[in-house]
Amino acid sequence: MDGVVLAGGYATRLRPTSLSVSKHLVPLANKPVIGWVLGQLAAAGVRRVFVVVGPHNKEQIAEYVGDGSKFGVSAEYVLQERPLGIAHALSLLEGQIGGDFVVYLGDNLVQGGVARYAKRFEEAGADAMVLLKEVEDPTRFGVAVFDGGGRLAGFVEKPREPPSRYALVGLYFFTPAVFDYVKRLKPSWRGEYEITDALDLMIKDGRRVDYAVHDGWWIDVGKKDDVLEANALLLDEHARRDVRGVVENSKVEGRVVVEEGAVVRNSVVRGPAVIGRGAVVEDSFIGPYTSVGDGCVVRRSAVEHSVLMEGCVVEGVARLEESIVGRRARVAAGNGRAVRLHISDYSVVEI
Repeated sequence: MDGVVLAGGYATRLRPTSLSVSKHLVPLANKPVIGWVLGQLAAAGVRRVFVVVGPHNKEQIAEYVGDGSKFGVSAEYVLQERPLGIAHALSLLEGQIGGDFVVYLGDNLVQGGVARYAKRFEEAGADAMVLLKEVEDPTRFGVAVFDGGGRLAGFVEKPREPPSRYALVGLYFFTPAVFDYVKRLKPSWRGEYEITDALDLMIKDGRRVDYAVHDGWWIDVGKKDDVLEANALLLDEHARRDVRGVVENSKVEGRVVVEEGAVVRNSVVRGPAVIGRGAVVEDSFIGPYTSVGDGCVVRRSAVEHSVLMEGCVVEGVARLEESIVGRRARVAAGNGRAVRLHISDYSVVEI
């Protein structure tokens, strides 16, 4: 089975972070989103992955992913000049994929990975399979429609009156039959070629479109709060006590990763948390659900439930919480109050 990772798009909802770094490269538990995605695909037995990128982020994505070997896959790149939808992205791959394949949105993550769903699709003999998740507010998503017998009958995009509470998760499985259907599509009101329209056509033509209901968490990393939630979920699930760096006159409590070259001095670090390579934490408190990136410096500060990206500096902040601090940004304070920030790379904030 081949894989397709969709990593184009401009991520306007994640600004200002996405102004300088692709959202697919935003670190969660100190690993970029797309790194988690590729790891899940490799664990499912996928060995060849087509990474669909845009003109604005192709160099960033390629620099991080490379040939894919560090993730256990072989990566090939496909340029989507404009973000014209999932179905359009698939149309660019016709002739390059000859068997079953999985499509994973590069800014989505599902708990437990994709292996069990890949196995189910291969065993079912369907032409397509979608992953669904019961949600509280279906109006925000593509939603499944079922007939009176509980069979999948189609999909509607962001309905005002949802026909069900089952939203489409960013994970799809197809045979090459789907290529015949994406060619028949016309742009939607959004100006995009919708994968839900292709699936509707397949159902109307009598093609077998199966579904599975996901019972774990699912995150679409599209906004600041999504990033913080995903970071917390991944730390909670994957962080283990692993202290490789230097810890001096400090308390490291619970599931905390202190990478090689990191220094924790006169501080308290309470997990789940991760301190990246070469980071320095002095006279500070690092609270739960915090990721401190490689080369960061935190002095005389308290940080909780935050993502500090590579090389940033936080000094003298009484309480930094629920924040995203961009690469090599600098935050300094002296007024003793709690702050919540969302700042981009190289920003300077004095409070």
